[in-house]
Order: sequence, then structure tokens, then C-alpha cells
Amino acid sequence: MIQGVEIKRLTDHADERGMFREIIRVSDPFFREGFAQWSHTMSHTGVAKAWHVHRRQVDWWYVAGGTIKAALYDTRPDSPTHGMVQELLMGDGHPPIVLRIPPGVAHGYRVLQGPAHIFYITSQEYDSSDEGRIPHDDPTIGYDWTASPSIK
Repeated sequence: MIQGVEIKRLTDHADERGMFREIIRVSDPFFREGFAQWSHTMSHTGVAKAWHVHRRQVDWWYVAGGTIKAALYDTRPDSPTHGMVQELLMGDGHPPIVLRIPPGVAHGYRVLQGPAHIFYITSQEYDSSDEGRIPHDDPTIGYDWTASPSIK
């Protein structure tokens, strides 16, 4: 796992009326940087959005519907996991989680089953000077966004 990336496993509370799932509390150590902005994005099946990286901002992702393959790449030169890629399947059919992405970790996703609804909280309000982009096909990373999830 990439250093600084954290996964919070969520618990469903279901009964005959439906289900309740708590996502994040302000008191969670997982959420230590705190709230600045909450956003929602919807993407259709097959859409890939990558690579995106921040110098200062922390992101927390939660997939409320659909299924994505999230990919992370550690760009931080001083990190013990520099150059490492990490993949996660998130959303329908997978254990419910919130993903914490620290600054310097490039991130993106591909929608496997859509539409996919991703809610994300950021530790800072949108600031174009903190936004970084890396081409989806950057040869340094060598990630194949068209590859299917591994068969296990």
C-alpha cells in the first residue's frame, strides 16, 4: 500500500426499512486535515479520469453507486513507496470504504459499471495552483487504464 493512503472500512446498519451507513465523522483520525469542500461527480461506464495530483490537498473518495477501479501512483520523491501503483475496486459489489488520498499521490479511476456516483471531500477549497495533471498514458507510470480487474 502507498504510504499515507488510508482506507476506512464502513459498516452498514440494515433492517426491514433499508440501510444506514456512516461515512466520515469530524472526529475520525482518518479525517484529521478536515473539511473544506464536498463535491459529487457522475461518470458513465468506460470513462477514465486520470492522472490528477495535488501538492497540498487531501482527497477522501466514496463511491455511492456504480463500480470503479481506482488507481494511485506515488509521485513523492522522498516517499518509501515512490513510484508504486496501487489499485482498488470501489462501489457496488465491493466492501464499502472511504479512500484517503494524500498530497503527492496521483489518482484516477475508470468506471467499470455506471453510472458511477463519487462523492469526494477535499481538505482545501478548489485552487487551480494546487491542481496537477499527468497524461493518462504517461510512460513513466506505465499504467493501462483499459485493463480489466484481475481475475482471482
